[in-house]
Amino acid sequence: MTIRRMDHATVVVDDLDSAVAFFVELGMELEGTASVEGPSVDRLSGLDGVRADIAMVRTPDGHSRLELTKYRAPAAVGGSREAVNTLGLRQVMFLVDDVDATVERLRAHGGELVGEVARFEPSYRLGYVRGPAEIIVALAEEIG
Repeated sequence: MTIRRMDHATVVVDDLDSAVAFFVELGMELEGTASVEGPSVDRLSGLDGVRADIAMVRTPDGHSRLELTKYRAPAAVGGSREAVNTLGLRQVMFLVDDVDATVERLRAHGGELVGEVARFEPSYRLGYVRGPAEIIVALAEEIG
C-alpha cells in the first residue's frame, strides 16, 4: 500500500488564539476547532489525563493543513529558541506573493525575522519568520 496523502502537520502552541491569528494573517483559513480528552486520547498520545484544544487551519487551495494544539493537561514542555539547523521539524514553507509585505503583516502577530530576506539564485526571494511556539515559517516569493 502507498501513502494516499500527507494529511497535516501539528504545531503545539501555548496560546491557541494567537497562533490561529498568526496563521490566518499569513493567509490560511480556519477549518474548525475542537477539544479532545478521554481514554482514547490518552492511549493514542501515551500520556495520562490529556485535555487539549485544537484548531485546524488550511491553505486557500485546500491541499495543506496545520493542526495547532494547546495542551491544557499535561502541560506542554520545551519552548527554547533553537536554530534553524536543529534536528526535528524546524520549519514549514509557504509560497507568497510578496515576502516583505507578508513579514510586515506577521510582525503585528509576534512574528520576527530570523535573518534577513535574501535572494536565492535567480528565481526566489526567501525569508524565515519565527512564529508561534518557535516554529520557523519560511516564505518564498517567485521572481523573474
